[in-house]
Amino acid sequence: MLNPDGKNMTSDENEMIEKLILEGALEVAGVDSEDGSLLYSFTSKIQQVMPELYNDHLNRVNSEILSLWERGYVDIDFLAKEPVVTITNKSFDPVEMSKLRKQDAWAIEELKRLTRKK
Repeated sequence: MLNPDGKNMTSDENEMIEKLILEGALEVAGVDSEDGSLLYSFTSKIQQVMPELYNDHLNRVNSEILSLWERGYVDIDFLAKEPVVTITNKSFDPVEMSKLRKQDAWAIEELKRLTRKK
């Protein structure tokens, strides 16, 4: 199994993933179409199980969304009480999507998935 940096995961990392799944804080989100590895997403329970990891993840997600906004893949309504993120047409254009790093493309696909749930 590979970690987010594309390196083989250590036994400690595998144990942590197993622990978080068993505690209900992590779930399988899909399968990477390129290498077949599992993709995971946090559940709302991560905030109670590992608050520091939750905060680190939240900071990373916010940074990624701001980067996508700067490049025109999402819009953000900063004037709303809680900022609202919407996906732009650029995020549905295969040519534009092919220009993104794998992580950025995955972030947009996750935003699309979350939007469909509502």
